[in-house]
Amino acid sequence: MKNINTKHIVLLLCASIIILGINLGSMPVNIMEARNFITAREMVQDGHWILTTLNGEPRYEKPPLPTWMTAFFGYLFGFHVVSILRISVVLVTILLVIYIYKFSLKLSISSQASFHNGLILLTSFYIYFAGRDNQWDIYCHSFMIVSIFYLWNIIRFRNATLKNAILGGIFLAFSILSKGPISLYALLLPFLISYGFTYKFNFKNKKSYKLLIIYLVIGLLGGISWSVYIHWMDSEHLNSMAKKETSRWINDYNSKSFFYYWSFFTQSGIWTISALLALVYPYMKNKVSNLKAYNFTLLWTVLSLLLLSIIPEKKVRYILPTLIPLALNTGFYIEYILNGVKNKLDNIFLKVNFGLIGLIGMAYPFIIFLGFGDTISQQINWAIYSSIALFIVGISIIILLKKKFLYNAFYSLIFLQCMVIVFVFPLAKSFLYNPNYKSVKELHRFTTNKMSLYDYKYMSPEIVWDYGDKIPPIDDKGIEKQLVLKNENYIGVLCFQKDTNYLINKLGKIYNVKKVSYVDLNTVSPQNKSYKDRLVRDFLIIYKKSY
Repeated sequence: MKNINTKHIVLLLCASIIILGINLGSMPVNIMEARNFITAREMVQDGHWILTTLNGEPRYEKPPLPTWMTAFFGYLFGFHVVSILRISVVLVTILLVIYIYKFSLKLSISSQASFHNGLILLTSFYIYFAGRDNQWDIYCHSFMIVSIFYLWNIIRFRNATLKNAILGGIFLAFSILSKGPISLYALLLPFLISYGFTYKFNFKNKKSYKLLIIYLVIGLLGGISWSVYIHWMDSEHLNSMAKKETSRWINDYNSKSFFYYWSFFTQSGIWTISALLALVYPYMKNKVSNLKAYNFTLLWTVLSLLLLSIIPEKKVRYILPTLIPLALNTGFYIEYILNGVKNKLDNIFLKVNFGLIGLIGMAYPFIIFLGFGDTISQQINWAIYSSIALFIVGISIIILLKKKFLYNAFYSLIFLQCMVIVFVFPLAKSFLYNPNYKSVKELHRFTTNKMSLYDYKYMSPEIVWDYGDKIPPIDDKGIEKQLVLKNENYIGVLCFQKDTNYLINKLGKIYNVKKVSYVDLNTVSPQNKSYKDRLVRDFLIIYKKSY
């Protein structure tokens, strides 16, 4: 059994490296990731490792562990290569995949089925998307799953050791230090409720009480240590930010319907149909190999969904924790069909489920060349490579289905996802194209030691990140202060295009105001609905008329 488990872990590692690590720098840096990168950069450049900053200002909205990890790679290799800065999130996601496999074994699920659960989780769309994008969410939930694995040993087995309490507590602390109590609410609480209903708590063993106390003390004290320190050192800024974050959760900021998340299973990507079928209890109850474990994962998934649904503030990325028990739950359906379908309805579901993915792979070459021929013209080689790969894998899935080689068909789905990462992701450059694109880095030729750069009234994290240094916000009084009180000869100002004429007309009476260049970090054209005005600035140089 040990040899089998080692083999499965090695295979999961190999699949994870492909799914998470290949073409890691192909997607642009988004606003959340930019905030993380800026804070990490300022940790290294300014030494702000504890009292964290964003563009030179206190930034306490998010705990620092993910940023510490990012800063570590930035310290070793510099902050110029985005793929290097994303290594920490890849490693944390691999940790999640391995521990889901190990936790599946704890549920008395076979080694083979547990291996499949790891693959299902890894290839679920929003899991690997979050695992390639260095935000905070995947960190806290990955660490929480590791913590739950050791907590399971404490509450389930009488012979649990001190090691379980210490390691479980450490990873509980890591989760809290990654995004506060989010994972406590969205993963741990529904886990505990589900466990209580399914397996029942039994604490007759005094040793379990002691281990639980150690687990909680290490986890909670370690988790709140940073917040306590910040409260002691800079309580004013911390309290202000805490009120702002709390109001977002309970008020109408990004408020959505209670049912906003209820299509959550679609975020599992190629497993959408399987995930939906696995959630249908009347259909699954007589088909699963371990009904108690199935009831547990189903209840864990549903409770996580319900708890997140009652919070007014909703974003797609907040549904991430629910996809973790969903992968375990989906595994029961996959295990059932791989052992051979039993009736006509199951056969129909199987053909629709796997066959649809195969047909998409076969149709890909026609879609990419007939629908997007002009768009991909500069990357025709990648279009050909991806077409050959997806067509071959797609037709293989159909053939394997027809011959009822279901295990091979399942692994072909995984392989198809790998081919998408390897051959399709590079084509993102063709679709992410803006003819007006102009990097902030180009302004370095203007912003010499004699001229400072400011952003008029508003700061966009992506712009600050791209510039490579701080860009302090400034207003009308600030401009006057810099030019008059500080006696600077001239300053550079980034402003929204709508503010350009205002600054020229108002300040032009006192200073010379010239539009010299512009910045546009959008990776899509202005005609695209995803085009963001906040990534566009005019660059003005303002200087004294006497100069």
